[in-house]
Amino acid sequence: MSGIKPHGKHQEKRLSAATVRTVKEPGLYGDGNGLYLKVDPSGARRWIQRLVVHGKRRDIGLGPTNLTSLAEARELALENRKLARAGGDPLAAKRRSEAILTFAEAARKVHELSKPTWRNEKHGKQWLSTLETFAFPVFGNKRSNEVTSADLMAALSPIWTTHPETARRVKQRIGTVLKWTIAQGWRADNPAEAIAKALPKHDRSKVKHRRALPYQDVAAAIAKVRGSEAGKSTKLAFEFLVLTATRSGETRLAVWSEFDLEKRLWTIPADRMKTKRAHRIPLSDRCIEILSEARALKSESSELVFPGALGGRPLSDMTLSKLMKELSISAVPHGFRSSFRDWAGERTSYSREVMEFSLAHLISDKAEAAYARSDLFEKRANIMRDWSLYISG
Repeated sequence: MSGIKPHGKHQEKRLSAATVRTVKEPGLYGDGNGLYLKVDPSGARRWIQRLVVHGKRRDIGLGPTNLTSLAEARELALENRKLARAGGDPLAAKRRSEAILTFAEAARKVHELSKPTWRNEKHGKQWLSTLETFAFPVFGNKRSNEVTSADLMAALSPIWTTHPETARRVKQRIGTVLKWTIAQGWRADNPAEAIAKALPKHDRSKVKHRRALPYQDVAAAIAKVRGSEAGKSTKLAFEFLVLTATRSGETRLAVWSEFDLEKRLWTIPADRMKTKRAHRIPLSDRCIEILSEARALKSESSELVFPGALGGRPLSDMTLSKLMKELSISAVPHGFRSSFRDWAGERTSYSREVMEFSLAHLISDKAEAAYARSDLFEKRANIMRDWSLYISG
């Protein structure tokens, strides 16, 4: 071995920064705590540490000198020595650390694992794209166990008050990724939860809810649509959506196999519901009439109840929204669910459960939900019949 020879058994910090920069002769140069500067014949310099781990000598690389300073190498060497003396294995710990994914890698892994749970492909793409836009540029390349509260604050602060809805979603999605890293054993805390009180509160009083018509104006809106120049399928879909108080996608993507007209029943499968639970809808007389009219439009190439203008493809969400805008109906398709709920609350004596089940809302109280074995179908048949009669006058 060439280089500086030790002058004492426990002597430490024998190297200087100047020596590290200037020494040229190949060999090992000791510093203490098993730390050595290794100079290769090519002139390259790197740090290694020699330790006895579980009775065996191990050489651990601590990086090149241009990336790891003398002070940093000493700090790493001291940590490794303490770990080895406590019975640990610094080399195994280093391998585990190197196996930890960056935040961006972890996010993509979580995104891939969550694919079966996405409501649709668009939602899945949005989930990842918001992280790519707002989180990855700030700390995407950091190992997920090294992401800090300060990193999250740096990513969220610029959009927290200007784009509150987006910022809340980004924070929630970051939190989901970090929960996964906790489950992997890579970290013990979740900065997304830690910063909750550090960010300013959003003013929820200015949140714009989706526009809805007063229930008194719903009948006039349907009359406008009926008298418009829209396609037959579009008109029927619009009225059916209003009568069933369903979401736009639930109506637009309905297929004939979901209906049992003899039982006056429409069953929307779980994979088409926001709640991921199948939903049974009782059909009023007018709904049966609409379906009879829609049956006449059925093509051999499609099972869609309300096909779009392009054969075999469903109506787009924009079709209904655009129609309402053109007819000066000051609401969005989803808003008719609110119209129904307001009418039921103000003009009927049905229970809250009947109203909420009619909208396919889940019971938020877990104890109450545990005892709710029925979907109150018979009572909902009555409220949907009354809603249809109210609209028809």
